[in-house]
Amino acid sequence: MATILITGASDGLGRALAENLAADGRHTLLLHGRDKTRLSDVAAATGGESYQADLSSLAEVRRFAADIAATHDRLDVLVNNAGIGFHAEGTERQTSADGYELRLAVNYLAPVALTRELLPLLHRAAPSRIVNIASMGQQPVDLDDPQLTREYTDVAAYCRSKLALICHSLDLAEELSGTGITVNSLHPATFMPTSMSMSRQTGLDIVDSLEQGVAATRRLVDLPELAGVTGRYFDGEQEGRAAAEAYDREYRRRLAAVTESLL
Repeated sequence: MATILITGASDGLGRALAENLAADGRHTLLLHGRDKTRLSDVAAATGGESYQADLSSLAEVRRFAADIAATHDRLDVLVNNAGIGFHAEGTERQTSADGYELRLAVNYLAPVALTRELLPLLHRAAPSRIVNIASMGQQPVDLDDPQLTREYTDVAAYCRSKLALICHSLDLAEELSGTGITVNSLHPATFMPTSMSMSRQTGLDIVDSLEQGVAATRRLVDLPELAGVTGRYFDGEQEGRAAAEAYDREYRRRLAAVTESLL
């Protein structure tokens, strides 16, 4: 029986993945959400444990991780799925509880911080897996303006946060090489038909089914053939190629330094 934590599990891909895993009847599901009512609904539907936290606050991220560690001594799979999308009509620049650009904070800084806090549990469960939900929408973070204070658009903020997460995944995979912990990122599917999640917010046409996104993510969660596979970016069910900056070690080194200063 695997213990699996899914962030952003109260709706969309996260909820669908939780329901898919629950159907097996052989996993302990730890479900994160921000909305108490929706989180309670998915916990009741799946038999999972619910953990409410606002990932726009780094203090909340660390409190959330401490809650997990207080009730579990191991973690087999961490799925960093929670995120904020973009709107077709655009939005004003928003900031997090810590004063950081909101999409950078939730889509990037939060999973980086959460993963760090939970690494001891992942080490105890090794072989274990970290799955980071990224996107095919990718832009490099301007390392001189990481919080996008100039020429802001929420599409750019979203795409920058997702490429940053891919870069971090590659660095972490190298850092954890030989430990039995694998780290991979993926674009699960394009504009899936979810009710409250990012795809509805975009205002764009649906392209792929929610089932496609679940299938692509589920492979990285527990497909035996992917045991030991690490440091990869997947586009759906196929290995893909991220933006060029993801493979530029100097860019990743500079991004990691900026990340350290923000955390």
